[in-house]
Amino acid sequence: MNTSTNQTLSPSTQKGSDKQFFDDVMTGLQATPKYMQSKYFYDAAGDKLFQDIMNCEEYYPTDCELEIFSEQTEALANAILAGGDGFDLIELGAGDATKSSYLLQHLLDKKVDFNYLPIDISEHVIDYLNSTLPVTLPGLKITGLNGDYFEMLKKAAADSTRRKVVLFLGSNVGNMPVENAEEFCAELRSHLQVNDMALIGIDLKKNPKTILAAYNDKEGITKKFNLNLLERINRELYANFDVSQFDHYPTYDPETGSCKSYLVSLKDQTVNISGSEPVHFKMNEHIFMEISQKYTVEQTNEMAGAAGFKTDGHFYDKKRWFLDVIWIAE
Repeated sequence: MNTSTNQTLSPSTQKGSDKQFFDDVMTGLQATPKYMQSKYFYDAAGDKLFQDIMNCEEYYPTDCELEIFSEQTEALANAILAGGDGFDLIELGAGDATKSSYLLQHLLDKKVDFNYLPIDISEHVIDYLNSTLPVTLPGLKITGLNGDYFEMLKKAAADSTRRKVVLFLGSNVGNMPVENAEEFCAELRSHLQVNDMALIGIDLKKNPKTILAAYNDKEGITKKFNLNLLERINRELYANFDVSQFDHYPTYDPETGSCKSYLVSLKDQTVNISGSEPVHFKMNEHIFMEISQKYTVEQTNEMAGAAGFKTDGHFYDKKRWFLDVIWIAE
């Protein structure tokens, strides 16, 4: 438990990013049912825990997409270059860029004229990429952008009129309900010009036990990842969550393809956050933490068309568990 419970931070005196974090946390915890925004998982501790999750035996999406990028690099590059040389390669939610680095190196080797613009909400991630990639990928022209995806896309469009190729990997499109994903894809299209391209990573429906195990690893790292958000609220918003009194509960519905994670209160309890009105939890009350939506290939094609894209290529891992799909803006 955070012991700094007598420290308060008036919302009116918080800096912008802290104020937004506070507002979003309070909106979620005062809702019925309670929920969190998954984008706030990724502070420095959350980044590290997610790296640990990706190394778990049960967590397959990273390995599947890494296989695609490492073994089909030239085909991916050729698909991108079919639209012409001289472009901005923009990666939304870049993380450590492990997968995209295969593509970046290949493009550098072919002396392709491109700029790499990774976008991430985590300042820690962008600082890391800006400092390490020019060393590991000599000659790379990189401009890391820290902030909201679409705000940074606007900035990228304002700074350059070159063709845009947007990477949205890691099944990040699955980190929202289907309706929100459809809206996201439509908004992404609105920021692009005709013939701009998106390369979208999508986790496909498969054996339900395989999916559920990926979000309920036996080492309990996914549980720590979810609880870290409560610890982050303690650290940054001077709250007093007792994380030992919350348990992690994942579910997967094979009919809808919806994999969800919850934190469940183990007792009646009250939490204070930044001097705000106390937040009350009943025993067994849940907080909805995140979703990881799974799709069929047909559903991805329909989503592309509805958003104003045409599908222009499918890349699968050997098990056909994961899909990287090329969309062209119409």
